[in-house]
Amino acid sequence: MRIGVLGTGRMADALATHWARAGHEVVVGGRDARRAERLAARIGCGARPAGLGAAAAAGHVVLAALPYGAGAEVVRELRTALADKVLVDCSNPVGPGFRLLTEGGPPAARRLAEAAPGARVVKAFNLCHEDVWRMRPPVFDGRPLAVPVCGDDEPALADVGALVRDAGCEPLEVGGLGQAGLLEATAALFISLWVGRGADVRSIAPPLAWAAGPGGVPPRPPASAPGTPT
Repeated sequence: MRIGVLGTGRMADALATHWARAGHEVVVGGRDARRAERLAARIGCGARPAGLGAAAAAGHVVLAALPYGAGAEVVRELRTALADKVLVDCSNPVGPGFRLLTEGGPPAARRLAEAAPGARVVKAFNLCHEDVWRMRPPVFDGRPLAVPVCGDDEPALADVGALVRDAGCEPLEVGGLGQAGLLEATAALFISLWVGRGADVRSIAPPLAWAAGPGGVPPRPPASAPGTPT
């Protein structure tokens, strides 16, 4: 798979390294050519540097590893190159005091979709610190990390699901792009608990068998039902 990476920060580094090692063709794009060159060299496995436009044009899948404030602006500039591309948003619009910066407005992923209306946007990889994505693989208590993903295009979700597996994790489809706001709010809550209170967020949810009361596991929706969690 050809993967373009928009950004040269730590999330770009962590995720693109997994994908390059899995044999994907990775093009790292940045405004700063030297930073793009350094990151491509660090990733190795044939990763090459480029400008933002060239990285967007090169990828079948394009990772937007950009700060929330800059993401929509960059994507708007690249909207022509991003037409019909799978655009993965891993950003978290979380500000001082763990405040959700999108409160009262569209989520970050929806803003990217509006900035590049021809792109097929998928929200993924936003719930964990970049050091989790550096693990080979991210496994906790013997279980691979589950990665919630949401989007409105089934082939795009399948492509991102494959990239989740290449990072050693399991994809968990949670519905259409309308769910992106819930994932971003979940990240804000988790970060406030992890960082602000030193709490283990795993302690706030009961096992699945108790999710609907003792022994009351809610039935799964039919596999063919569109837009339902799986």
